[in-house]
Amino acid sequence: MTSPSLHPAAGPARRTVVAAAGAAGLAAALTACGSGDDSSDTGSGTGGSAGSAQSGGSAGSAQGGGAALAKTADIPEGGGKIFKDQGVVVTQPTAGTYKAFSAKCTHRGCSVGSVANGVILCPCHNSEFSVTDGSVKKGPATQALPAAKITVSGDEIKLA
Repeated sequence: MTSPSLHPAAGPARRTVVAAAGAAGLAAALTACGSGDDSSDTGSGTGGSAGSAQSGGSAGSAQGGGAALAKTADIPEGGGKIFKDQGVVVTQPTAGTYKAFSAKCTHRGCSVGSVANGVILCPCHNSEFSVTDGSVKKGPATQALPAAKITVSGDEIKLA
């Protein structure tokens, strides 16, 4: 005759369970605030790299040496397009005026996800930035999107 064991069956140690739960929580947090490489690309850019410093001008400004991003007709007035591969968002706040900003949100570094109704929206935490100057319109971001250099020549927009 056998009697039931008074010792519980072997299972994971408490430290293992706590460590695994902590690792899972950290992974979830990093995913939520990650680089945003999987955000949607509303642009159709080809080649080039993001510039820095000042924003571009208006139609008819000097030619730039960068790769062509888009035609001016591709950038909607009051909106813009995101060029994920180049890390830049190009906007047209008013007819014939084109601006460019970093596509990396200043809050946690996610890629911005859309441009509409005068704002650039970050999908990670819903920060909103102005298409005119990149300034914060709604947090949690507290710093403006950095300007990027573009040039507009005829109907072509290029990174400077």
